[in-house]
Amino acid sequence: MDPAADVPDVFDPRIYGAGIPYASYRLLRDHHPVAWQEEPEIAGWPAGPGFRAVTRHADVVRVLRDHTTYSSWLGATQIRDPDPADLPFLRRTMLNQDPRRAAGDHGRLRRLVSRAFTPARVDAFTGRVRERARTLLAAARDGAEDGAADLVAAVTDEYALLNLTDLLGVPAADRGLLLEWTVRIIGYQDPEDAPAPRLGPDGKPLNPRSPALLGEMFAYARELAAHKRGHPGDDVMTALAEAGLEPAELEMFFFLLTVAGNDTVRSAAPGGLLALARDPDAYRLLADGRVPMAGAVDELLRVHPPVLSFRRTAAVDTELAGQPIRAGDKVVVFHASANHDERVFTDPGRLDLGRTPNPHVSFGDGPHVCLGAHFARLQLRVLHEEWRAAMPAPELAGPPRRLVSNFINGITRLPLRVSGPAG
Repeated sequence: MDPAADVPDVFDPRIYGAGIPYASYRLLRDHHPVAWQEEPEIAGWPAGPGFRAVTRHADVVRVLRDHTTYSSWLGATQIRDPDPADLPFLRRTMLNQDPRRAAGDHGRLRRLVSRAFTPARVDAFTGRVRERARTLLAAARDGAEDGAADLVAAVTDEYALLNLTDLLGVPAADRGLLLEWTVRIIGYQDPEDAPAPRLGPDGKPLNPRSPALLGEMFAYARELAAHKRGHPGDDVMTALAEAGLEPAELEMFFFLLTVAGNDTVRSAAPGGLLALARDPDAYRLLADGRVPMAGAVDELLRVHPPVLSFRRTAAVDTELAGQPIRAGDKVVVFHASANHDERVFTDPGRLDLGRTPNPHVSFGDGPHVCLGAHFARLQLRVLHEEWRAAMPAPELAGPPRRLVSNFINGITRLPLRVSGPAG
C-alpha cells in the first residue's frame, strides 16, 4: 500500500454523483499516478481486495494497449470482482477476452462484428438519425413547460435508443426492453436510477451482469436472430444471425451492443450539452461556425467521456510508473483523468472546441478500442448540428443530476431552456 496519507478516494461511486473528482485526479497524477485504492462495502455491495488507480494519460494508454501484461480475461473489466462462477460466462464477450489467448477468441469475434458494423452501414443511417434529432428537439421545444425541458427524458435517452435499435434491426414494439435492460445493468450503483436489486439464494444482491439476471435478454436475442434468418434486413442483427455464431456468442454480442451501444451516446449527448451550457462563449464559436463540428464533438467527448473507468488484471509481475504490480493485482484506468492530463493537454480544464491534436481516450485504446465510435460520433455530430439550427443557446434551467457510478459518466436529468430564437 502507498505510505502517503494524502491519497484521495476515487473509487466510491457516490463521489461521482456530485461530480467528477478532477482535483483528486490531479493530485494522483502529480504524486501517486498508480495509487492504491481500498474497496470497502458500499450500499450493500461487498468489499473487495483493493486495486491500483492509473490516472496519467501515458500510463492509461500503456495499460490499454498491453493486453499481454494487463489482461481483460483474467478478472473481466469491472472494478468489483465477479463471482468466480460467473467468470466463464463473462469471458464469452470480446470485451472480457484478450487477443491470442487460447481460452478466448477475441480476434475472430472482433473481425466479425467489424464486418457487421461497417462505416458504410452506419453512414447509411445519417438521414434517419438527422430526422430523429429534429423530431425529438421540436417535440421538446413544443411541449416545454415554462420554456424548459429535461433533455435526458425528452431527447437524449430516446435519441440514443432509437438510433441503436434501427441499426440493430430491433422492432419498434420491443425498443423499450432495451432501455430497461440498459438501466438495470448500468445504473445498479445509483439508489435513484436503479431498479431494486434482485437477491440470490444467499440473500446478497445478484451482479447485474450475472447469467441469472440476463436470461430474459439472451432469450430475446435468440428469438430476434431466428426472426432475422427468416426475414433478413440490412441491419447488424441480420449480419450476426447469418455469421454462424454459437448461441452463447450471439447472446453476448447482443448484450454488448445493446448496453455499450446505447449508453455511449446516452451518456455523451447530455454531457456535451451540459458542457456547452456552462461555457456560452465556446457555444457561440460553434453556433457561428468558427470551429469544425467534428473537432468540437471530440472535445466534448474529452471533457465528458462516456466511461469513467475500466479494469484490467496483471498477468505477470511488472512495474508501472515506478510502482511494483504483482500478478493478479487489479489495475484500473481512469479515462476522465487521462483526458485532463496536463502532460498531454494544454489547459485541460478549458473547453477548447478547436483543440488539435486531441488524443483523448474516451473510446479507449488498443485492442478493445470502441467498435461503435464512428456511430457514436455521427449521432453526436448530428444532434449538435440540429440543436444549433433550431434551438437557443444551451442554458441550464435547473440543477442537473449525475448518475451515481464509478463506471458510467451518466447524466440522469438535464433541465435546459428550449424556448427562444435559434443560436
